[in-house]
Amino acid sequence: MSDHYLLSEEYIVKMNRAPSRGPYFDTSATKNVTSLVGKTGHLNCRIKNLGNKTVSWIRHRDLHLLTVSESTYTSDQRFTSIYNKQTGDWSLQIKFPQLRDSGIYECQVSTTPPVGYTMIFSVVEPITSIPGGPEIYIDLGSTVNLTCVIKHLPDPPIAVHWTHKNQEINYDSPRGGVSVITEKGDITTSYLLIQRAKIADSGQYSCLPSNANPKSVNVHILQGDHPAAVQKSSNLMSQTFNVLILPILLTLLAL
Repeated sequence: MSDHYLLSEEYIVKMNRAPSRGPYFDTSATKNVTSLVGKTGHLNCRIKNLGNKTVSWIRHRDLHLLTVSESTYTSDQRFTSIYNKQTGDWSLQIKFPQLRDSGIYECQVSTTPPVGYTMIFSVVEPITSIPGGPEIYIDLGSTVNLTCVIKHLPDPPIAVHWTHKNQEINYDSPRGGVSVITEKGDITTSYLLIQRAKIADSGQYSCLPSNANPKSVNVHILQGDHPAAVQKSSNLMSQTFNVLILPILLTLLAL
């Protein structure tokens, strides 16, 4: 029997006698999880060498015990613990999450003392925005370029509609020069372009994604330094003064 074989056998014996490492967490998994309002979220906790220890999920906001092993310990049945035997993962499933569910959650193992792995759960809702609003000023004859940005959607919207004064915009109208370009993705962007802006183009414009909240802005067409609507009102007041009030003043002065 060779010395090499004896050393190897002695090494194996020592390894068998060495105490095994207790439970520990695989920290390669992300600690930050984001879910959309109403769309089921999962916090994944991977544990090695769990042995006969139990796994619990705790919500830090109120130190509420949510689950122990695969049993739910809260009256809120949206919370469920799911164990994957193949990977050793313990996942906290949160159905129909709401904004109030955002916060810190801890995956805890029943060692003495207990060891835990904290995760941050963020719940977001779709956001629709039109940069530059709510009041947008455009020079007469210029191009109106309205940009609608839609974020935090589970899927891109099927369609993005635009309205002017609560009427859906007709891109084939006799007015001409009106077009829309929509780019869909994780962030969907819709561009409304109106060439050669006219006074009639003033008013409220709304962006209406098919699966998110609408957003509106007020567009003012400028003649010189003032909105066209204001100038039109000023001209009307001046005409009223000249036709009705000025003759009365001249009559009074002649008396």
